[in-house]
Amino acid sequence: MAIKLQETVKFAPVSAGNFELDVRGYGCPHVQIYTEKALKKLKAQEQLTVIFDNPSSGESISYLCASSGDELLQRDEHAGTFTWTIRRGG
Repeated sequence: MAIKLQETVKFAPVSAGNFELDVRGYGCPHVQIYTEKALKKLKAQEQLTVIFDNPSSGESISYLCASSGDELLQRDEHAGTFTWTIRRGG
């Protein structure tokens, strides 16, 4: 079941323990806020893939992970779209 945080923000499971948050089109601080909300819905060790297109949001997401104990597992960028995978700490 997909949960819409806002009309164009999509948060949905993609497989057991793996979720995807698509926040393309949003800038700071919205990307960080939606990422934080989505991570709070996850259990420890579950993974969240965040898809965003605002380069400056990466710094905010990195800081969020460092301060919350979540682990940034992977960072990819292709044609201006960033796809980062985070493992929920705990």
